[in-house]
Amino acid sequence: MENIISPKQDTALITGASSGIGLALAREFARHGHPLIIVAPVKTELDDVAARIREEFNVVVHTVAQDLAEENAADRVFDALVEAGVGVHILVNNAGLGQRGRFWETPLERDLEIIRVNVEAPIRLTKRFLPPMIERRRGWILNTASIAGFEPGPLLAVYHASKAFDLSWSEALTTELKDANTGVVVTTLCPGPTDTDFFPKADMVDTKAFQKAKVMAPQEVAEAAYKGLMKGERLVVPGMMNKAMVMGRRMMTEAAQARMNEKMYEETDPGERKRERGDVEAKASRRD
Repeated sequence: MENIISPKQDTALITGASSGIGLALAREFARHGHPLIIVAPVKTELDDVAARIREEFNVVVHTVAQDLAEENAADRVFDALVEAGVGVHILVNNAGLGQRGRFWETPLERDLEIIRVNVEAPIRLTKRFLPPMIERRRGWILNTASIAGFEPGPLLAVYHASKAFDLSWSEALTTELKDANTGVVVTTLCPGPTDTDFFPKADMVDTKAFQKAKVMAPQEVAEAAYKGLMKGERLVVPGMMNKAMVMGRRMMTEAAQARMNEKMYEETDPGERKRERGDVEAKASRRD
């Protein structure tokens, strides 16, 4: 019989790991003793993150600099790790993009980047890394969706649609793997507004969703995600407010949900803009 080793010895691959929830997840996995493979577009940023994690947590950290918006990037990640002889036991599909704006006014290429990063990359990475997990009858997959996946989002239409795909696909995969008794666990993470680079990159720092909503720290999201994955939970919605929003909006019509989100994605008045990207994250870091 195969010896069962502690999950803490299993290597976790985390995409979008140079900032935000991805960085917090990398630190959370490292805190629990996992060797890491971190993926993001900029090599210098990755190397800096890797050095800091190695020093703080004394774990092995591999880096793979790939922009998942590029064609075949996911395959290049897989091939690089095969060549290096590094196995992946935990796959964290976390990288994500969004763009605020009316659909007909946002550039098509930006919409396609969102689809490639949020949808195509998780599909490609899972297609490559899941079969070895099934063969070992052991593995974990954490897919970062969003509470946005439960409802339409005017002014953020493609992002909401991509997260609806992630949520539906991930939950279906959970059932398929469980029914086939594969030994592979899939957990879907659905955070709400979180203090990450998503907001400035999506031109959303001045929106009500960032300035007025209850915004969580990425460290809080990562802690809930790790606990949920290790417990084998199907769905993780961090934060009581986000849980209440998911439950409450299921009782609303789609038109009402869309209108509510559209209001949240409107810009606030200049005098009401008091929060900057990093404020909530920094406060949580000081508590640590």
